[in-house]
Parts: sequence; structure tokens; C-alpha cells
Amino acid sequence: MNPVLADYERQFTAARDRIGRLVGGLEEEDLQWRPAPERWSIVECLEHLNSGWMVLPKLDRKISEARNRNLVGEGPYRQPLLGWLYIRMVEPPARIKVKAPLQFRPRLDPPSVEVVPRILQLQEELALRVRSCDGLDVGAVRMSSPISRRFKMTLGQWFAFLAAHERRHLWQAENVKRENLAIES
Repeated sequence: MNPVLADYERQFTAARDRIGRLVGGLEEEDLQWRPAPERWSIVECLEHLNSGWMVLPKLDRKISEARNRNLVGEGPYRQPLLGWLYIRMVEPPARIKVKAPLQFRPRLDPPSVEVVPRILQLQEELALRVRSCDGLDVGAVRMSSPISRRFKMTLGQWFAFLAAHERRHLWQAENVKRENLAIES
């Protein structure tokens, strides 16, 4: 597999492992604990990341479009500046806090037995999409944001964004875990 795509796949595999370490050994009350009423719990952070499921159908269409148009390439891939800046903005630690749009906000107190398996499965689905792009020019296909149709990034940038977004909220969830453990000890 192309090294760039292999790195995207590695990032989703690493997120899966990180989620396992994050939730491993925690009770439901620990997963649901909020440091403050306006802050998210660990499970709410994971529930927010499950919004990635909404992107999969669009990714599938764009991957199919690239295959149908025979947009092949092994990189380096086109990386428009605006997309690159957006990806950098979501990397942890969070330097700029932005409220999640309503459709991407987590449910209050979602049961971890629903949320955790779903986020772990999402990592597999994202890695599968990355593997399906092997041989395609992921810099040649642009995809609009679910928030704004005018904002577009390349297919490759979407993989990079999704991985960075996951790192941001896993970092957030790990901070919640640390705060809870500090209070308990």
C-alpha cells in the first residue's frame, strides 16, 4: 500500500487501541462522569466521534467516483492549503475551542454499551475505506463538508482530518479520565 495511505490506516488502528486503553477497566459511572456540567464525559466524547459514521456514505461515493474516473496515483497527493490549515486546527492540544454543530453534539449520558462498540467498529470501517483507496489519487477528488457545502477538502485530507479530529477528542476524554482519577485518589 502507498505509504501515505498506510499511515492513515495506522492512525485509525492506533485510535482503536487508544480507545481500548481509555475505557479499559472503567465503570459506567467513570465513563459518564463530567468534570463540569457544561463539559463532556468520556462516553460523550466517544459519542461525538461516532458522528464519523455520517461521513462514510459520502466517502464511499467519492471513492467510487475516483475509480470510475480512473483517477490513479501513488502520491505525493495534492494538499490544498485551506484543508491543511483545518486539519492542523483540530490537532490536540485544542488551541481553539469551537462548539460542535447541533447535529454532531452527543446525546446526554449515552450508554457506553452502545457507544464504545460503535466507535471501535468505526475505526475498522475507516481503515477499510483507506485500504480501498490504494492506487487512487486521493488528492484529485474533493469532498464537501457535512457542515458547509462550500468547504471542500481532498479525499486524502478527509482521512487526515478524521484521524486528527479523533486524536483531539480522545485527548479530551483522556483529560476527563485524569481529572476523575485525581479526584478519586
